[in-house]
Amino acid sequence: MKQGIHPDYKECKVTCACGNTFVTKSTKEEIRLDVCSACHPFFTGQQKFINRGGRVEKFKKKFNME
Repeated sequence: MKQGIHPDYKECKVTCACGNTFVTKSTKEEIRLDVCSACHPFFTGQQKFINRGGRVEKFKKKFNME
């Protein structure tokens, strides 16, 4: 690597909106996240499926076609 052209690589404190914090390495000193692996539904397995209905279901409901 060439000297003097790369940014400093230092320890970084990462803070999530859920309150989880951890330390990693980055060019920034602090990073704030909305979702991390501790609160993301894919990793926690607590995904909530909300059946909002599609366009066809809304049409059928609107015109009483069911």
